[in-house]
Amino acid sequence: QVQLVESGGGVVQAGGSLRLSCAVSGRIFGITNIGWYRQAPGKQRELVARISSSSTNYGDSVKGRFAISRDNAGNRMYLQMNSLKPEDTAVYYCKITDLGLDFWGQGTQVTVSS
Repeated sequence: QVQLVESGGGVVQAGGSLRLSCAVSGRIFGITNIGWYRQAPGKQRELVARISSSSTNYGDSVKGRFAISRDNAGNRMYLQMNSLKPEDTAVYYCKITDLGLDFWGQGTQVTVSS
């Protein structure tokens, strides 16, 4: 019943910016973690950004360029992506952890052209 829906993906030129959003709906009781992950063809899924109760973490390849945030109600999260590079091309997924369970969106494609 919990649903996560990403939006904001698309094609952008290298050096440009893009903002992804993730809408969360359903029976949410207590989110302890939110995050963004990505997966490129032939590669493992990797951490992009994550917010927990104690810290915010970024993947090494995006640190200093991307920023994760959430709205006051906690029902929407964002990923601001700046200075995009072709190697950022991937399917981006949002994830929440609620009562110890992980819930994933279906992903949104981001393509960075050179």
